[in-house]
Amino acid sequence: MVDADPHLGTEASDSAVLEALFTQAPLGLFLLDEQLRVRRYNTSSRGLRGISAERVLGRTFGEVSSGLDTTELAVLARETLRTGQPVLWHTLKGTPATRPDEDLTVSVSMYQVDDAANGQPGVLLVVEDVTEREAARARLDLLYDTRRTVGTTLDATTTARELASALVPALADAVTVHILDAVLRGEPRRRGPVDAGQPLSRAAFLNGPGTHADERDTILETLPLATAFTRSLEDATPRLVTHLDAEGARSPELSEHAHALAPAGVHSLMAVPLVVPDAVLGVVTLYRSERSQPYTRQDLDLAVQVASRAALGIDHASSYARERNTATALQRHLLPSRTPELTTVETAHLHLPARAGGDWFDVIELSGARVGLVVGEVVGHGIEVAAMMGRLRTALRTLAELDLEPDELLTHLDEVAARLASENVDANGLGHDDDTPTGGRVATCAYAVYDPVKRRLTLASAGHPAPLIVSPAGEVTTVEADAGAALGTAHGTYETATYDLDDGAVLCMYTDGLLAGSDEAADMLRRVLVHQDRTLPETADAIADALTDEQAEDDAVLLLARAHGLADDQVAQWDLPSDPSVVATARSLAERQLAAWGLEDIAFETELIISELVTNAIRYGEGPVRLRLIRDRHLTCEVTDGASTSPHMRRAHDTDEGGRGLYLVMTMSHRWGTRRAARGKTVWAQQTLPARTDEGARSTQ
Repeated sequence: MVDADPHLGTEASDSAVLEALFTQAPLGLFLLDEQLRVRRYNTSSRGLRGISAERVLGRTFGEVSSGLDTTELAVLARETLRTGQPVLWHTLKGTPATRPDEDLTVSVSMYQVDDAANGQPGVLLVVEDVTEREAARARLDLLYDTRRTVGTTLDATTTARELASALVPALADAVTVHILDAVLRGEPRRRGPVDAGQPLSRAAFLNGPGTHADERDTILETLPLATAFTRSLEDATPRLVTHLDAEGARSPELSEHAHALAPAGVHSLMAVPLVVPDAVLGVVTLYRSERSQPYTRQDLDLAVQVASRAALGIDHASSYARERNTATALQRHLLPSRTPELTTVETAHLHLPARAGGDWFDVIELSGARVGLVVGEVVGHGIEVAAMMGRLRTALRTLAELDLEPDELLTHLDEVAARLASENVDANGLGHDDDTPTGGRVATCAYAVYDPVKRRLTLASAGHPAPLIVSPAGEVTTVEADAGAALGTAHGTYETATYDLDDGAVLCMYTDGLLAGSDEAADMLRRVLVHQDRTLPETADAIADALTDEQAEDDAVLLLARAHGLADDQVAQWDLPSDPSVVATARSLAERQLAAWGLEDIAFETELIISELVTNAIRYGEGPVRLRLIRDRHLTCEVTDGASTSPHMRRAHDTDEGGRGLYLVMTMSHRWGTRRAARGKTVWAQQTLPARTDEGARSTQ
């Protein structure tokens, strides 16, 4: 057997291959000469079928491929002729010459070829129609970008703007996003269709990439009846309008901005409802004006997928807003609606909710005309945090009613906070990696007591920002108190700081959300506090104007308290020997003092109270005995002795000769109680003053 010569028939084979390529291959093949004119081409390519050879041969590729911008392609072809380096898969976008209402994307590769017949080099262009492939890639890119960039925050308006940015220019020349106003406010979503008259907020409007019309955003409006938009809201079905008629009978005349788009060339649109299971949240409208191609059913399917992703983000944001509104309402309900009107302490407060946290304040009227001042913050945000705040505030008020010193009160409150946190862990089925779910840090708190008789402030802090004291002259001083451990460890120890306050001095207490850790904000707060010529409400307003941040992520509470000491003639005090005979003396001293104050109307009840308290102090306590009367908004009778045991009221039976004294004190008093000191105790009773008194009377002590 003789092997065939491999060189026989090579030219014939090459010619057959070329003939097959230029007559049957689906690719576009163009052989160009040095002037980039077409010398031969594939007559079977999709874009040139039915076009005569006279309209192709001898022309440049740019002339043949009308609808494509070939300027850059010509530069690349000349570079290939000069260097011989091929160009691979260069992409061109445009429209087919025979179908100007369609998109066309082609991939062009170029190779240098030599013509052996005349020795002239040329360029072979291989053109592939990749329109469908590129469209599929663009759809996948849009879906990927939507998943990555839409719904990044728990804010419905931000999500709407992210949606508009994702769609323009990828799928639309302009986009509007309408969201039901009730959804934006966080109200429970309504199942089923949406009536056409429901108010919607235009949460986003984008006309061209990066050209947000912010002045047109977040406008409340209603959409007219019997339009593609309202029908989409009513039946949760997307609408496609491929062509608007010349008269604009179906123009999107729904709102101010849409009316302006119609004469600007809008020729096709889609209305896609924002749908979650069983509910419609709004509608997104896509307009096409710059590109001549109308929307297709495939475009509508893509828009539905993008809108569904955005709808989930908006629904999550609405749920978050609903929870935040509930927590904020609970927080406001648990905070004092108003502070007591006192003569010894003038107060003003500021509450700036941002994320429904656990910030709180309180003003507590104590015995002896003293006042408790509280500012605290529970760690975290949400309904559970607001509930924890309410429980801690109630516990603190209960402890304050026992007249505990600030350091002792915070020690007990620390134990309460740890127990509440542990109960919360058990209720939610969480583990016990530590004493509390926050590693022992449940809350911070600062508690101060102002005594107007001594004009003295006593303060203790549990991990809370240091308060400020502003003198009547405007000098601002930071309270130097040991911060102590935050509440919740059950092992906290605290120390007190004591300051003597001039009449008119202001105590400024706040949570860290007011300053947000900013030195500039701290300086601004000091500059505002310097102006002591303002009233406290005016000062609070000035602080709000200077420090309020709309983007704040934490709540803030401010409590201002201006101290007013009691005058000397408002307090009467006597030291008495521990002898039963001084009971009559005590009554006589009190009678004269009440007469000087013009309080004869309550003298009988006061003398009975004093008799009982002094008798108990002499009989069951340790001498000496001190009697003090304080005339403020109430009349307070205080009897102090050296014993630490506290009296307690018991029920006296009919046959008992004693046991009714404290019952009489209770019935004749507005309030009564016992206040412990480092040594001894004070039993006090508070009476309501008569409606009319002699303000000009002077003490006779």
